[in-house]
Amino acid sequence: MSVRDQLEQNEHRYLSGHAAFSDCSAGRPIPEERREDEVRTCYQRDTDRIVHSKAFRRLMHKTQVFLRPEGDHYRTRMTHTLEVARVARTIARALRLNEDLTEAIALGHDLGHTPFGHAGEVALSEALGKPFRHNEQSLRVVDVLEKDGQGLNLSQEVRLGILGHTGAYIPETWEGRVVRKSDQIAYINHDIDDAMRAGILTNADIPGDISRILGENHKERINTLVTNLIQTTMETGELQMTKEVENAMQRLRSFMFQRVYRNPVAKGEEAKARDILQQLYLYYIKRPEALPADFLPQLSFDGMERTVCDYIAGMTDKYAVDKYTEIFIPYGWQVRG
Repeated sequence: MSVRDQLEQNEHRYLSGHAAFSDCSAGRPIPEERREDEVRTCYQRDTDRIVHSKAFRRLMHKTQVFLRPEGDHYRTRMTHTLEVARVARTIARALRLNEDLTEAIALGHDLGHTPFGHAGEVALSEALGKPFRHNEQSLRVVDVLEKDGQGLNLSQEVRLGILGHTGAYIPETWEGRVVRKSDQIAYINHDIDDAMRAGILTNADIPGDISRILGENHKERINTLVTNLIQTTMETGELQMTKEVENAMQRLRSFMFQRVYRNPVAKGEEAKARDILQQLYLYYIKRPEALPADFLPQLSFDGMERTVCDYIAGMTDKYAVDKYTEIFIPYGWQVRG
């Protein structure tokens, strides 16, 4: 019996009936032989494929909330992803769900995020004349764009969990829904932490009725939300928090939109960021030959708008600024001797 067989048997012995079992996966878009890996389950393989992808590595240079902040301790899209993964695995472990599936979804959920955070989404939506949604782009990254157009060929449960981490579609698996909730828990709380570091908020600014329910600091809030979700789910058999805690979290989210996500200090440079991406978009639409060589074949089957959008969405903050500078900012004259 292979290691993989033992792991799959152990899942059936230990995991809850709500869990997604590795050997019951709906499979991959392109079928693969089981014998290709005798050590890892399908979801473990998916995690490794995501972590080794180029899109995952680029997350370290993409904005979470604060655009190109000065300081080493502000979150990036990478650190956000890792925090979501940790919250999600804690919940999955307590509820005896499939931690490997949960981790794969969490690590892949933001692969399609644009440079400059949600300002980038707005910029591409305006340029395209239709909504650009990062969850849909994340699915496109793993299905199509990675590995030079081959995609990562992930399991269906991972693919749909990535798509459903936000937006109208709700994942069928409990693991996908755990990541969806963990994303909210993580970003609300770490964005508060970053806002305090930036001097935009203090603990005293958070409404007292919310603090009395969720806690007075970062540690208490995370602990309350995670523990309440676990305990309430165990008691009710449904993946949920108590109404009191869920309502407090949603009020805290609304408070963050008012005080941080739309704050001119946090968002003061967003107009510039949007302008950079939109000018880059228009430049490449008019000059598709200027796209990198590995994007040129895509033009013939995806069209110009989709190809340019994929290229810009995959940029890091720094790369976008560098390309803008290269294209639009004149170089100084150099006297050659």
